[in-house]
Amino acid sequence: MSADRSIDDVVPRETTWTTGTIITKEQPTPDQVRLRLHVDDRQGHDPGQHYVVRLRAPDDYTAQRSYSVASDNDDPLVELLVERFPDGEVSGHLADVAEVGDVLEVRGPIGRWFRWDTRTPAVCLVGGTGVVPAVSMLRTARRLDRRDLLRVAAVGRSPEHLPYAAELARAGALVAYTRHDDGDRPRGVPTAEELAPLAAGAEVAFVCGSPRFVALATPLLIGAGVDPTTIRVEQFGATG
Repeated sequence: MSADRSIDDVVPRETTWTTGTIITKEQPTPDQVRLRLHVDDRQGHDPGQHYVVRLRAPDDYTAQRSYSVASDNDDPLVELLVERFPDGEVSGHLADVAEVGDVLEVRGPIGRWFRWDTRTPAVCLVGGTGVVPAVSMLRTARRLDRRDLLRVAAVGRSPEHLPYAAELARAGALVAYTRHDDGDRPRGVPTAEELAPLAAGAEVAFVCGSPRFVALATPLLIGAGVDPTTIRVEQFGATG
């Protein structure tokens, strides 16, 4: 795989269903599972893209769900983080039933709108499991030594509930907790004033999280000086 490419260098190919074998499975919290897959006939991905995972019952009933990729393109495995939703057919199976060695039906990478080209100055405001695409962006920026082009603010309830919290902090992200004081920073979402230095010079902004988070985050970025026409939004919920 190329060590230095951008969206402009990619000739998109139609994605088709293939198989992904679970190589590792971790549950960082009771409601989250981190899967690392070996994907057959894998195509390279750009940070911000996602995969669809499809489950098939013996009677051929299927259920599917989309999950953002956390890994860098140079990672030999595809890393997905799954949030377990109550009564979630796919997330429940992946969290409670799936085991290392299981083979899943997958399709990807998918998404041309919500991906970073690694060359455009960008800011991310992400919340909860919506941090996943920003993690992929940060890992890619580190590998390409383009960390000066990407700034991230991540919001979670507490360190125990925010995926990749330690990695985000090590990468220099602004990490804010809504139910936990963090050093000198009191609990609460970032203010527009806090976001302004991160947003300065950004030519594209990424917002990812629940509908409630998106409704909060987008006005904050605009208040921080981000041109609303540059904001790209990806939101998720229990039913996708």
